[in-house]
Amino acid sequence: MRLIILGPPGSGKGTQAMLLSQRWGIVHISTGDIFRRAIREQTAEGKVAQPYIAKGQLVPDEVVNDIVASRFRSEDVPREFILDGYPRTAPQARNLDVVLKENHLGLDGVIFLDVDDKEIIKRLAGRWNCPNTACLETFNTFQKIPAVAGVCDSCGSKLIQREDDREDTVRQRLEVFHQVNDALLAHYENQKLLVRVSGKGDIGTIYQDLEKKLSARKSAARET
Repeated sequence: MRLIILGPPGSGKGTQAMLLSQRWGIVHISTGDIFRRAIREQTAEGKVAQPYIAKGQLVPDEVVNDIVASRFRSEDVPREFILDGYPRTAPQARNLDVVLKENHLGLDGVIFLDVDDKEIIKRLAGRWNCPNTACLETFNTFQKIPAVAGVCDSCGSKLIQREDDREDTVRQRLEVFHQVNDALLAHYENQKLLVRVSGKGDIGTIYQDLEKKLSARKSAARET
């Protein structure tokens, strides 16, 4: 299948995308991972993106569009994939339509994980990460609390909080998200691709609901 997963920051898009990738055998394309690597390596795109991400703002469309387009214009273009973190605006979605059409690829569905702002702030503002690249464990002061405050249970590294997980930045990210989300969802709703899934609850329950709806969509497509 060829899918996109959408939702507010902290809705669990990455987790659900990875589960679908592993269980359905499709490529997981995460623009968040691409940007974090670019910032860490201080590439040209990373230097442009860093100040926007640090302030909870959207990276300019032309920068994001170029990175995604280059992925689909490479020699190893994925035929089945789940795209996580892109598009975030209706103009980006229209750009993606063009890129996919160039590659003779159509979408099978666009998942929207629906989570309210209060829950998102709780999830993200309490999130702490292990900086050890061999570990990268994630903790949360509200849910997954480390045994020793500020220390990774797995490797003993000192935990850090990403700049874009601080509460003031999270609120800014949500404000930006709401400004563009309605038009983005309308774009895919008009194409009859949108699949709405509640993003509240435990990971397994959300995944089961998501997979059930996608399987039903897949079956319906076979019958038409």
